[in-house]
Amino acid sequence: MFEVVIGLEVHVQLNTKTKLFCSCPTSFNHKQNRNTCPTCLALPGALPVLNKEVLHKSVMFGTAVGAKINQTSYFDRKSYFYPDSPSAYQITQLYTPVVEHGKLRIDFEDGSHKIIRINRAHIEADAGKNIHDGPVSKVDLNRAGTPLLEIVSEPDLRSAEEVTLYLKKLHSIIRYLDIGDANMQEGSFRVDVNVSIRPKGDEKLYTRVEIKNINSFRFIQRAIELEVARQIEAWEDGVYARDICQETRLFDQVKQETRSMRGKEEAADYRYFPEPDLLKVVITDDMMSEFSKIPELPDEKMARFVKDYGINEYNASVLTSAVEMAHYFESMMQEGISAKNALTWLTVELLGRFKGEVNISNSPVDAKKLALLVKRIEDGTISGKAAKEVLDFLMEKSGDVDSAIETLGLKQVSDMGAIEAICDAVINANGDKVTEYKSGKDKLFGFFVGQVMKESKGSANPATVNDILKAKLG
Repeated sequence: MFEVVIGLEVHVQLNTKTKLFCSCPTSFNHKQNRNTCPTCLALPGALPVLNKEVLHKSVMFGTAVGAKINQTSYFDRKSYFYPDSPSAYQITQLYTPVVEHGKLRIDFEDGSHKIIRINRAHIEADAGKNIHDGPVSKVDLNRAGTPLLEIVSEPDLRSAEEVTLYLKKLHSIIRYLDIGDANMQEGSFRVDVNVSIRPKGDEKLYTRVEIKNINSFRFIQRAIELEVARQIEAWEDGVYARDICQETRLFDQVKQETRSMRGKEEAADYRYFPEPDLLKVVITDDMMSEFSKIPELPDEKMARFVKDYGINEYNASVLTSAVEMAHYFESMMQEGISAKNALTWLTVELLGRFKGEVNISNSPVDAKKLALLVKRIEDGTISGKAAKEVLDFLMEKSGDVDSAIETLGLKQVSDMGAIEAICDAVINANGDKVTEYKSGKDKLFGFFVGQVMKESKGSANPATVNDILKAKLG
């Protein structure tokens, strides 16, 4: 039996307006090589100046994961030669990062928890982007110099499931703090996975393999599963020492395999030394006081939802899994509806209608509108079944809830006289069923309710229907 050992390096692009060491914009999808200047192109004589907002966002993250914040930190120069690095080096933090020794809790479905240690989070400059167009390779340097926060975990993860939980929690924290958009498709949340195996009970760390830049949680899980299977097979075949080497591999989603990319460099290969063009970074006490102010985080919000709204931990975790979802739910609750109904209509009815690019952020039905729809169920204006029709209507066409109810003719009839007349008609038309019901076949009561709802075309108030039928059928 083998134990899987996994450590993660997550590169989060911080959502500053300008780059790490210059005033070029960090906007995504601009014309290639437009957002550049002598500093981010590393032209002779151009000097870097640290973006203060990068420091602010880094301290916010460190505070969120209970880490040590180094009020004095340093930048280092890391040498490597790639076409998308105009300087042939990267400015990073090796020896004294701004954030060290944090922790992050992951939650399992059975209610258990596990703490994953975070070794460090350091600031560094991103490279550009290589574009391979047939036999020609091009370089877009718009991204060169964009600020990254690299978050490095300890090798505490033991399965692809734990990795997914950790990354989703980390992703959620980034979004709650609003320090990055964490868009995996656009490359602003990039994950490198370090995987190794060892016999169960062995404490030794064996050769680790790095899998680079995987852009979805599902692909990350699959890449880990494939790499673990490859390493176990090599061990069992007696070729582990020969075939498993410290290297960087890529995940091929088409061939469903990990593939060797290059040998993994050691620290000596990068020839680190203190960055000569930057002074030490000093965070004053006043800056610490300002930078460490953070909003309510997912775990805190989840606990509050359980306490304030009386929902269970699982449902609270669903609502707080994304900051947009949590804000949507809280906006619904401000309209004075029940938490149970808000939960159902948000997580089941609304989310179940999302297709394609539609999501909680751009939903045509906003929180106030959905809350009003729920309120109309609660005050008896429409039935739950009719509300589903109204929601379908509002997902396709603009308008308010009450107008949609009128347009669709779904307003619920609560007039006692009108409903009583329908009940009398149904009872008179089904004398044999009445006799059976009165002789003890109680289940037939549902038949009568169904017939009345059918005759009223679903507009009769079900509670009123039940009350009148019970009185008339004795």
